Amino acid sequence: MRHLAFPQYLFACVLLLALSGCYSGTRPPRIGSQAPDFTVQDSQTKVTLSQYRGQVVVLNFWATWCPPCVEEIPSLVEMQKRMKSKGVTVIAVSVDVDENAYKQFVKDHNVNLLTVRDPNQKSNQLYGTFKFPETYVIDRTGIMRRKFIGGVDWTEPEITEFLGKL
Repeated sequence: MRHLAFPQYLFACVLLLALSGCYSGTRPPRIGSQAPDFTVQDSQTKVTLSQYRGQVVVLNFWATWCPPCVEEIPSLVEMQKRMKSKGVTVIAVSVDVDENAYKQFVKDHNVNLLTVRDPNQKSNQLYGTFKFPETYVIDRTGIMRRKFIGGVDWTEPEITEFLGKL
């Protein structure tokens, strides 16, 4: 009997440890504070977050090997198309190590966004991001206003209204 109970105990401990990483307050850490600035440069693009001050930035950390990331890309592209004239800019930071896979994905999926590859994952680590996709909404003054963990439909009226009001 003890051998059967041990795996269940071990599972419960692992689950408790995994859940302890979730925030338990009314909002995630850093919301309401200044977004950490960073510069990422790959072979094609250089992005410095502070260059986009004055715009609403949707900072998305993603990867080509991440199914929820792949699923949300078309809605990010569509939202960017609709909201660009209102001063909303998507910055999509890929953590892909394989440059060829990244370039092929961007081409094949018509990723018409400002995207840059950060294979060393310095920018997402600055934000404490290690699960993908994860997205931060940063207002025109550089303050983080909202965080999304997991895939999102960026064309949802609630989201586009929120972005439009910033």
